[in-house]
This record gives sequence, structure tokens and C-alpha cells, in this order.
Amino acid sequence: MQKELLKLVNARKDYGSIADEIDRLRELKQKALAESAEREGLKKRIAEMRKFLREQDTRVTEYDEQLVRRLIEKVTVYDEKITVRFKSGVEIEVKK
Repeated sequence: MQKELLKLVNARKDYGSIADEIDRLRELKQKALAESAEREGLKKRIAEMRKFLREQDTRVTEYDEQLVRRLIEKVTVYDEKITVRFKSGVEIEVKK
């Protein structure tokens, strides 16, 4: 498309639609790259979480501050339920 754009510019013809299409495709590429980076980050966090959990040698039977800080991003308490959002992006609801 860039070669076609140059031909139109050199021929002094209207090149607006091709320039707009190039811009649109650049934006789509940028968006796809950002989404890919986000997915890779999520995969990395999940791998780190799995590694951490595999290294735990006992079952969790009481509150563990280190475990909570490593795994949980946010806990929201409602009247009828509690929502736990893990750093991996997984979210679970616990009904009262």
C-alpha cells in the first residue's frame, strides 16, 4: 500500500483514502501487539503463580500473609457474597 501511496503522490492524484487505510492498519497492528503483550504478561503471572504453588510443601490450614500477597489482587465484600480476584485475572465468588 505504501508503494501505491507513493505512486499516487508522485502522480499528484488523490491519495487520501490509501493514507487513511494505512493509518487504520497501523492502529490495528498496534492494538494487536498490545493485546499480545498483555496475554504474554498474563501467561507469565500464571507461570509464576504455578511455580510458587508447587514450591509450597504443605496444605494451607491457616492464614498465610505471603500467600495472600502473591496470589490475590483484590477481595470485595458484598452483603450476600465475597468476590476474590486473583492476580492471574481469575475471579471467584463465595456465597455467604
